Amino acid sequence: MGTLRLLSRSWCHLCDEMLAAAKSLTDAAGAEIEVVDVDSDPALEARWGELVPVLLAIDGQELCHYHLDEAALRAYLARFPIESAD
Repeated sequence: MGTLRLLSRSWCHLCDEMLAAAKSLTDAAGAEIEVVDVDSDPALEARWGELVPVLLAIDGQELCHYHLDEAALRAYLARFPIESAD
């Protein structure tokens, strides 16, 4: 399982809410969330600024913005079965 990317801002309560909501699902699936501050990168801010928070898949596909779309995240995570340690 790879890493998802959460485009965020340090002062954004919606960003904090999305991270908290997504974390329980990604932890259970063995995925990680990389939090990226859009304000630190002018290109990201220009592209995503009005949609923050944005949860992106490994390939850059937008899974949701503003609020967590739990169904979309679950469907995405279901594509990656948990690998056995056996």
